[in-house]
Amino acid sequence: MKRWNVVITGFGSVGKQVAKLLEQRQAHYREQYGVEVKLVGVARSSQGVYDAEGLTQSALEAFGHEKRSTDTPFTGTDFITSCKADILIETGPSQLETGGPGLSYIRQALDQGMHAIAVSKGALVVDYAGLSALAKHRGVMLKISGATAAALPTIDLLQYNLAGCQILAVEGIFTGTTNFVLSSMMEEGISCEEAIARAQQMGIAEPDPSFDIDGWDTACKVTILANAAFGAQLKHTDLSRTSVRDVTKEQIEEWKSAGKSPKLVGRIRRTTEGLHASVELQAVDQSHPFSTVKGTTKAIRVETDVMGELLVIGGKSDPVAAAAAALKDLEHIIRQP
Repeated sequence: MKRWNVVITGFGSVGKQVAKLLEQRQAHYREQYGVEVKLVGVARSSQGVYDAEGLTQSALEAFGHEKRSTDTPFTGTDFITSCKADILIETGPSQLETGGPGLSYIRQALDQGMHAIAVSKGALVVDYAGLSALAKHRGVMLKISGATAAALPTIDLLQYNLAGCQILAVEGIFTGTTNFVLSSMMEEGISCEEAIARAQQMGIAEPDPSFDIDGWDTACKVTILANAAFGAQLKHTDLSRTSVRDVTKEQIEEWKSAGKSPKLVGRIRRTTEGLHASVELQAVDQSHPFSTVKGTTKAIRVETDVMGELLVIGGKSDPVAAAAAALKDLEHIIRQP
């Protein structure tokens, strides 16, 4: 029986969920694909753990609770090199200026002939084109579902499902946190600050919510989608961007009176002058499909030349959903002949 060895870099909430789901799906991989999938290595910024026969749950739990070592120098790229793995799943923090360690890890994995699955966005925002070219050169796959709205199908929809047409425009609610905040303001009449605090209490928003609330998360997802699906060469800083925290109670009341709903929308559109991408705060009419998208729910709408308009609504916004998206990518890899 063919065996696939997997390494995870980054062992925060998403990385731990990936490891958990991998363990739960062992029988599924054997029955559906006739393969063994083993998690053989896990690494974080200062240390890693590896077992060529597969890490046990007790070993993972011990590693998860182990204090970070500062005595022994640790290099993640050396760890990846030493692991006899077939697939890297990168789930570390996103570093948008340089790509951070994740960029080095993905480059190293691809260069040594490993498939790579990116959940963190930094590496893809900084150098998707270079990573994609390297993957093609080495004859391996670079998969990015977890970095492009996770449980909401986006990149697969654009690259595979719509391969037989030209995509004219894409718009989406790509960040569940911002949609929750705007929905709460509309439905409960609370301020943006109160809505953010509620999201933090519920674990929906980070202690520092700026990345989501100020539109950076959406901008990164739009940038990756534009570069991956349209062959653009955008930087996330190229996009015009709107912050949700600029919304006032007075605006909310005006939108209510007009029968409109505010949404933070990421857009990509072909124009006569080239590809245009942006992040905009839009008050949509009740006739618009996004008006029904509430809470942390996300959505994507695509306009095509010959397949018409397509709309997908749904997808959880949490670490489990991000991990599930990564394992969807894994199944796409292991099902290849």
